[in-house]
Amino acid sequence: MSAKRQAADFEPVDQSDYLEFVALGGGNEVGRSCHIINYRGKTVMLDAGVHPALNGLSALPFYDDYDLSTVDILLISHFHLDHAASLPYVMTHTDFKGRVFMTHPTKAIYRWLLSDYVRVSAISSNDASTLYTDADLNASFERIEAIDYHSTTEVEGIKFTAYHAGHVLGAAMYFIEIGGIKILFTGDYSREEDRHLNIAEVPTERPDILITESTYGTSTHQPRVEKETRLLNLITKTIVNGGRCLLPVFSLGNAQELLLILDEYWQNHPDLDGIPVFYASSLARKCLAVYQTYINMMNDSIRKKFRDDRSNPFQFKHIRSLKNLERFDDLGPCVMVASPGMLQNGVSRELLERWAPEAKNALILTGYSVDGTLAKQILNEPSEFSSIAGGGIKVPRRLYVEEISFAAHVDYKQNSEFIDLVNATNIILVHGEQTNMGRLKSALLSKYKDLRQTENEVKVFNPRNSEELRLPFRGVKVAKVMGSLAAKPPMDGQIISGILVQKNFEMSVMAADDLKEFSGLTTSSVIQRQSIAVEVSAELVKFHLEQMFGTLKDATVGSGIGYTIMDSVNVFWKPKSIVIEWAGNMLNDAIADSVLAILLSVESSPMSVKISSKPSHCKAAFNRPEKIERVLVFLDSQFGSAVEPMDNPDDGVYINIDGHIATVNFRNMDVICSYEPLRSRVTHVLDHAVDTILPFDFGKEESENSDESSSSITIKGETN
Repeated sequence: MSAKRQAADFEPVDQSDYLEFVALGGGNEVGRSCHIINYRGKTVMLDAGVHPALNGLSALPFYDDYDLSTVDILLISHFHLDHAASLPYVMTHTDFKGRVFMTHPTKAIYRWLLSDYVRVSAISSNDASTLYTDADLNASFERIEAIDYHSTTEVEGIKFTAYHAGHVLGAAMYFIEIGGIKILFTGDYSREEDRHLNIAEVPTERPDILITESTYGTSTHQPRVEKETRLLNLITKTIVNGGRCLLPVFSLGNAQELLLILDEYWQNHPDLDGIPVFYASSLARKCLAVYQTYINMMNDSIRKKFRDDRSNPFQFKHIRSLKNLERFDDLGPCVMVASPGMLQNGVSRELLERWAPEAKNALILTGYSVDGTLAKQILNEPSEFSSIAGGGIKVPRRLYVEEISFAAHVDYKQNSEFIDLVNATNIILVHGEQTNMGRLKSALLSKYKDLRQTENEVKVFNPRNSEELRLPFRGVKVAKVMGSLAAKPPMDGQIISGILVQKNFEMSVMAADDLKEFSGLTTSSVIQRQSIAVEVSAELVKFHLEQMFGTLKDATVGSGIGYTIMDSVNVFWKPKSIVIEWAGNMLNDAIADSVLAILLSVESSPMSVKISSKPSHCKAAFNRPEKIERVLVFLDSQFGSAVEPMDNPDDGVYINIDGHIATVNFRNMDVICSYEPLRSRVTHVLDHAVDTILPFDFGKEESENSDESSSSITIKGETN
């Protein structure tokens, strides 16, 4: 990435608390829209367009700046080339492995529109090179999944819902939820009522982040009625003067809106019957067929005409379709609605070069003109411009140029009102030239200045292409208790013990017996057995195990001698081998490892002697300090650094385990501790110390002359 920008009001717990946003295209520019959202290991790509002013690889978003193999889903907002034309390239020429979604009308138009793009690109390119072929386009088409408006889809923990965007037929804004963070991506959207489309909807939920277009910055559109009046007056004036009107448009989008306006105007003015109106596009008939098919997705006005009047508004009475210019007789005044809208190539460019030298003709730009295109250049009314034929040929410009925008993009008033309704505290501006975007950011910051330094502060960002924006979010983890554990509400302070199951970002706590029903998971119990060759007696095995684990439970089966250790591990003795058996889990495995280590050392342990039938008696003289020293050795081996001597070491020690303190009195071997598990453990250890190492009576106080006294120690074993 070329740069990183970070916004934080707190220090996140870890890096997964950051939501990362990267504009691979459409950052401080209009064209090649492509945005990446990454949060908690999930990645969403929004749109995959090309730049209308550039060709070949240079028209692509900066795909090399991001690992596209990590993208989980790609959402296409609408079919316009600057939002969808590089999708086949992404799906067939990169490491992208995710799923692709768009609305049904967008998918219906996508194939035709991009097929035409491939054809036109090959014709206009000097080296006949294109980003992809028809075969790539067909392969990508098969993998695209169509979705309905207002239907929520979930993929690998990512939820998204499509809403009407009002820009073109099938245009969608996406409400996305990842790990509890909600994001609204508007794409290109319109809040202005027109003749055929619904206005952009406001989602019912409030997002944390709003990603919105800034195409017109702080500009305000002329009222629609005034725009239509200006357009029709200019067309009428040009025709009366014997001129021709050229209206460059996208094949689909504002073209249909203009055709509805012109068809209605010609219907209401019979005197214009002799003046032809053409819709020149290689996709003209196919495009109109799509609009006729999806009338149910248009506004009430269109649906009412179709329902009540039994007429299809897109079966125009005064509009003629032209697939190309071969059959066009350019003999007199006419109105030509032709694609493409940026005048870079195609029918609109050919007609412009043909009609530009005559002052009686008019060019009316009805859409947004992107920087770097001929449409943007000609707004400055140059005296000439370069011919598409190349070779330094210049075309004189004498025709009249006027911009009357019917582009279905929000202006500042509509955009700011929508932002208020959405009520997000983080706003990311995209799809706008640097100047317009900067002005909009300043206007929004000024509008929300009273909220600064409050919990409702509104932050506005306008990242450049390939600049990583990182927004911190403190996620709250909530687990739902399910199954038998949820049979009754817990008491205050009660600890719920169960298995935590996480699927993507949803967590549940349930009992093991409920796993299959509530999570779809099944459980298995693995019984592990291990045999070792040890030729020792069962009594000696029991003796060594008791040194470590205390009291053993009898697990004798028939004639086989067995012991159960800590209710977890069973040990079965045979004359020449020992079998260890346990149910595999983390705790039992650790206990079994300890048992195995003890059994492997039984034969070599100095304390292991063969049991004799007759005990021998011998004298072992220990003075008091020596006795205490041997007890301490045993305590240290069991409790380590937790053993702390009293002020007088001969009196006893303290054993501090996790804040629980046991007091050991060396005078009478008493153990005092309020925590029963620790008291029991220490008492057991001292009992074994006395039984195995120092069998003397601590209950009798020794005199000052007892240093030389002796105690009787009985040792069972062989005698020499």
